[in-house]
Amino acid sequence: MALYGSALPDFPWDSLQPARDLAARYPAGEVDLTIGSPVDPVPEVALAALAEAADAHAYPANIGSRELRMAIRSWVRTHRSCTADIDLLPALGEKELVAMLPALLGLGAGDVVAFPQIAYPTYDVGARLAGAEPLPLDVDSDPSAWPAGIRLLWLNSPSNPTGHVLSVQQLRRIVAWARRSGAIVASDECYAALTWGQELAPSLLDDAVTDGDATGLLMLYSLSKQSNLAGYRAAFIAGDAGLLEPIREIRKHTGMMMPAPVQHVMAKVLADDAHVEQQKEIYARRRQLLLEALPAAGLANDPGDVAGLYLWVHAQDAPSSGDAWGLVQAFAEVGIVVAPGTFYGVNEQARHSVRLSLTASDIDIRDAAQRLRSEFRLP
Repeated sequence: MALYGSALPDFPWDSLQPARDLAARYPAGEVDLTIGSPVDPVPEVALAALAEAADAHAYPANIGSRELRMAIRSWVRTHRSCTADIDLLPALGEKELVAMLPALLGLGAGDVVAFPQIAYPTYDVGARLAGAEPLPLDVDSDPSAWPAGIRLLWLNSPSNPTGHVLSVQQLRRIVAWARRSGAIVASDECYAALTWGQELAPSLLDDAVTDGDATGLLMLYSLSKQSNLAGYRAAFIAGDAGLLEPIREIRKHTGMMMPAPVQHVMAKVLADDAHVEQQKEIYARRRQLLLEALPAAGLANDPGDVAGLYLWVHAQDAPSSGDAWGLVQAFAEVGIVVAPGTFYGVNEQARHSVRLSLTASDIDIRDAAQRLRSEFRLP
């Protein structure tokens, strides 16, 4: 029997080691702008909640404690504008669900799992793990022109890495297509609170999108980004109860239980908006520092980037000029490590772009901005 790993692409981050080695030789030290792992402190509300729940001697509830379920429902109503009849499950980080959802939904050989042409690579990996066919798709295009046979469509709005946001009108068209075709739509919305110059990004479960009917729709959310809880593995999935019921049963049998202290932390953090706004202000400052440094380096951010934790950067003269790996090399020569766009897709835009994360420290972001202004040279 073939091992699952034999069907998977090489882990992309391993290929960055030569760039890391080059950046490490820069006299002032390396600045890592690759992976979006938070560096800022866990909010005080989370630390206090963790201490309150530290005496966790019993098995936690697989479906989430009553406290957590109520907190998630309230947050979904308030922040995702959803009053539809939905169910929910806590998850051990969002990546678990992204990677396993096609298999948990019973998809496999002969099924098509679609996702944005430029996207987080785990959507593709999840399709392959289930034995399904991965299909990169232009989700901004007219759904009536999409190929037949799609069983699951992933959305990611705000997008990692591009920062693009799907409008209510676009989401409505996608939902209408899904209901005609019988496809399931899963929306990864973990960057929704981090928007720049606009309100929260609309949710797939927003009443304005669904008309109050969540059938066939699932929304994933994580507290890793808005609340610096990546190390807590605190996430959840919400939506169509009929789709979540079999997933609940599988998770019972496999013992996939979120630790009770983390459940209590999630409940408290979801009820506190102040720390989210404070963290958003930090990222906004870092974002502005990098944006202001790009022109001097001959670089530009994608004009559609209005949200999220990244800049999607290309050569200033034309988005189609320059090579992603050439740009990675140029950044590494001034001690900055960035991710090539080819980690996220194979279309023209991906081949000529790089992703810069905002999650480095204030000092590192300032250093990177200064190096871009004074030393960076396009390849």
